[in-house]
Parts: sequence; structure tokens; C-alpha cells
Amino acid sequence: MPSGMADERGDLAHDEVLSRVGHMTRALHDSLRGLGFDQLIERASHDIPDARDRLDYVARMTEQAAQRVLNATEAAGPLQDRIQTDAASISATWQQTLQGAFSEEKYRAVAESTLAYLNQTQAATAETKQHLMNIMMAQDFQDLTGQVIKKVTELAHGLEQQLLQLLVDYAPPEIKREVDTGLLNGPQINPVGNDVVAGQAQVDDLLDSLGF
Repeated sequence: MPSGMADERGDLAHDEVLSRVGHMTRALHDSLRGLGFDQLIERASHDIPDARDRLDYVARMTEQAAQRVLNATEAAGPLQDRIQTDAASISATWQQTLQGAFSEEKYRAVAESTLAYLNQTQAATAETKQHLMNIMMAQDFQDLTGQVIKKVTELAHGLEQQLLQLLVDYAPPEIKREVDTGLLNGPQINPVGNDVVAGQAQVDDLLDSLGF
């Protein structure tokens, strides 16, 4: 066979493959559009990355708050240890002084040590209070992350409801009748509303009945 004819046949085969792929793509696209999947996919392609960013934000804020709490706790711990150790030392010194013979010089020395301890304790407690305040302020992330988590939860719930509604709308008639008469005797499907079913138990039952 002449090489020119072979090349021509190859080009024709190539064009035929491209044509068939193009028609299949068009048919799939039209089918998805007819079922409403195109809008769902478009929304999911936007919302899912947004949800991922929101969850990354929650993780980042939680990590920052945990680090702040850890730093404040590590700083406050030695202050409390020093207060406890010095208090035990002052207490033992006073016990020895009271049990021994009276000495104005010894009492004065112990009193001065006690005053020095009290001054150090006052400074340490003020610093500890600041660390406790930092721990409390670190918890302010909960208000922000709580709102973010609520939005992500609403997004996931909305996508689930839309997918379930599509499954119900385009399920085989016999399965749809079973769903209508069986699963939905309790909380019911609302074809025009936002809620397809109420409760994860009904979601499981619905998916099982559809063979998923």
C-alpha cells in the first residue's frame, strides 16, 4: 500500500476518534445539564475548596491557641514552684525560730526574709495573673472557628441534600415508589424544599434502597 494512502487512512481514523470523543463529551455534558448535575458540580467545585480553606483556618487558629496556652503554662509553672518552695522555707524557718530561745536579732532576720518573700510573691502572682489572662484570651478563637465550622457543616449538609434529591428524582420508578411509601412515612421528602430527609438513619436507608 502506498505510504500516502496509509497516511490518509491514519488521518481519517484519527479524525473519527476525535469526532466520536467529541460527540460522547457533548452527550455527557447535555445529560449532566439535563439532570441538573452541571450546577451541582459547579457549586461543589467552588464550595469544596472554600470548605477546605475554612478547615485549614480552623486548624491554624486552633494550633496558635494551643501554642499560646502552652507557652503561658510553661511560663507560669516555675513562678508557682518558686512561691511554693519559698513558702515552705519561710514556714520551716519560723518554726525553728519559735521553738528556740527568744532573740530579737533572729526574729528581725526572719521577719525581713518574710517581707522579702511577700514582695517576691506579689510580683510572681501579678505575672501569673498575666499568663492566666493570656490563656483566657487564647480561647477567643472558639467564637471565630465555631462560626467557620458551622458554615462548613451547612455546606456539607446542603450538598448531601442536593445529591440525595437528585437520586430520588431520577431513581427507577419501582425504587422511587418504595421510597415514597416506605422510607418517607416519617419525616418526608420535600421535592421543592431544601430538606430531602431528616436524620442520618433515613439517609442510610435511602442509599441502601437505591443500591448504594
